[in-house]
Amino acid sequence: MTPSKEKKTKTVKQALRDALDDRGYETLTPVQLAVMAPELDGRDLLVSAQTGSGKTLGFGLAIAPTIMQEDERFEAAGAPLALVIAPTRELALQVKRELSWLYAKAGGHVTSCVGGMDMRDERRALARGAHIVVATPGRLRDHITRGSMDLTQLRAVVLDEADEMLDLGFRDDLEFILGEAPEDRQTLLFSATVPKSILGLAKNYQKNAERVITKSEQTQHADIEYRAMVVSDRDTENAVINTLRFYESPNAIVFGNTRAIVNRLTTRLSNRGFKVVALSGELSQTERTHALQAMRDGRARVCVATDVAARGIDLPNLDLVVHAELPNNHETMLHRSGRTGRAGRKGVSALIVTKKNRKKADRILHMAKVNAEWANAPSADDVNLRDEERMFADSSWNDAIAENEMIGVEKLTSSFTPEQVAAAYLRLFRSMRSAPEELSAVDAKPAPRVEFGESVWFSISGGRNADAEPRRLLPMLCKAGDITKDDIGAIRIQQDQSYVQIRKPSVAAFLAAIGSDMTLEAGTVLSELSEAPNLSGGGKFAGKPSGKFGGKPSGKPRPKSGGYEKRSENRSEMRDAPYEGKPKSHKPKSTPPVDWDDAPEPRAKKPKGDKPKYKSKAAPAAYDSDGGHGPAKRLGDGKKPRDKTGPKGPPPPKGKSNSKKNKARAAAAGKPAGKGKGGPKRG
Repeated sequence: MTPSKEKKTKTVKQALRDALDDRGYETLTPVQLAVMAPELDGRDLLVSAQTGSGKTLGFGLAIAPTIMQEDERFEAAGAPLALVIAPTRELALQVKRELSWLYAKAGGHVTSCVGGMDMRDERRALARGAHIVVATPGRLRDHITRGSMDLTQLRAVVLDEADEMLDLGFRDDLEFILGEAPEDRQTLLFSATVPKSILGLAKNYQKNAERVITKSEQTQHADIEYRAMVVSDRDTENAVINTLRFYESPNAIVFGNTRAIVNRLTTRLSNRGFKVVALSGELSQTERTHALQAMRDGRARVCVATDVAARGIDLPNLDLVVHAELPNNHETMLHRSGRTGRAGRKGVSALIVTKKNRKKADRILHMAKVNAEWANAPSADDVNLRDEERMFADSSWNDAIAENEMIGVEKLTSSFTPEQVAAAYLRLFRSMRSAPEELSAVDAKPAPRVEFGESVWFSISGGRNADAEPRRLLPMLCKAGDITKDDIGAIRIQQDQSYVQIRKPSVAAFLAAIGSDMTLEAGTVLSELSEAPNLSGGGKFAGKPSGKFGGKPSGKPRPKSGGYEKRSENRSEMRDAPYEGKPKSHKPKSTPPVDWDDAPEPRAKKPKGDKPKYKSKAAPAAYDSDGGHGPAKRLGDGKKPRDKTGPKGPPPPKGKSNSKKNKARAAAAGKPAGKGKGGPKRG
């Protein structure tokens, strides 16, 4: 990299410049140039730039003067000098790799603290010393509270993808970490979007932060070609397969919204011969790391992932992003698509759109301010044609025949005809690739709206009172009049009649098919109108019957209520006031109320008789004269009240056997002993 060719920037440390040269960097991106401005040296920054713009390298260069100061190399590692916080494990490990090669020649030691890894290994690494620590919020807070992270020497803090961390619910963790860090630190917030929550965080934990906005002079994601592919509902997975086969990208990511979809697509693609790995939140950190490493070293070419991979993941040669399911918002779509088209490379972002999701796709693309090319998903013929193009474009056709190949070539040409050799080559070529899927024909572009044109109105006997509905009238008219639904315009259902609009060029054939009696099914009569019916008074609910869901019933209009007046504090005024009726929610009585001054005396209550009165079945227990607790019997159950003075006497107290007393009472009453409710006692 030659800084003299760029605009005025800070002097890059020689060790960092050598690292950039070794990586082949010749120029810096706009966001890297912006944060390298000399006037921003050591200041707090709030940087917003689109994904894939080189933010990681940007803040790596921006914090170098703060953590290295005047030195060209780091001293021995001890307590961390810089802290980089990322929302996901994958992004944190990726940032660690980027900063490791950037600071390697300067003697910088970078370590990571992320969830899912062995915390004991991280504690030992921190004890050995590190210049830069890259961490996720939750694991970093654990280290701070356990005392294994020393922040006393901290000079710079970087929050990468700050908006995503707030969306994931890490606000409390971030505030705790920033509160524990030294106040004289440099704080840098990098984010693709800057909502109000980010501005609030910057206001509370940054000092006179400089707002850095880097907008591309071109459109959003200028290096990404957006394609919206319309498919039928049952062809979603087949469209994903054909899209992967059509582009044959060295690396591709297929996004789904749920883990279930990710597992299903992973199994389907694996069965079709794709080298595929899955990436979702249910996997352990080791499994996720192995999946990404398989993509980097070429053991896998397709990664099926949830939105956990939508932020910060940078894979080499990733030229294709497939949205198997539409994202929930435009920001997620931009972050998904931003995995491709990075660092000047071209990429394709393909959205699989079903008919029912067409409007949602239009809305997302409009809010994202990107223009997509609407087309059908690649068909089987399209994939085969692209395979032939790639086959003929292979450089092997023009390479000279090697000596060790000549024996095999002569054997083939002497044993088979050129046609046989070519056919065998095509078969072998196609057998090494997954066969494309046949897709149902779908019109990718919506049909333009055509004006109905000149028409004639007809009336049909029967409306809502005859249960007339457009879904019933439409097939009836098409069948009886030998026309199609395109010949029928508006259908208006009224209370007693219905009206239909017929295209004028089709009226003659329509009337001829109906016949001179102008009768449809079930005696429904059709009449031609000289002009359009007057439906202005009805609107959508024209002709609606009166009642619960209809308009006002015919007859005398309902008077408007005058509302309630303030209640008088003097009740005598209310009593003497003339009767003015009651609110409409109460029925007025037919006779005026009684004048309180002339009201008769209230009727005297009858004195209580000797007859006991029981209020409910659960009456309180009756107490006899001897203190016994006998249950009180109701008078309405067809039995006479018990005479306590009779020969039976009071019942015995509870808890004592009364079998002998029962026999004695029975003998006194002249009843045979041993008979009760259940009849005579069996011996």
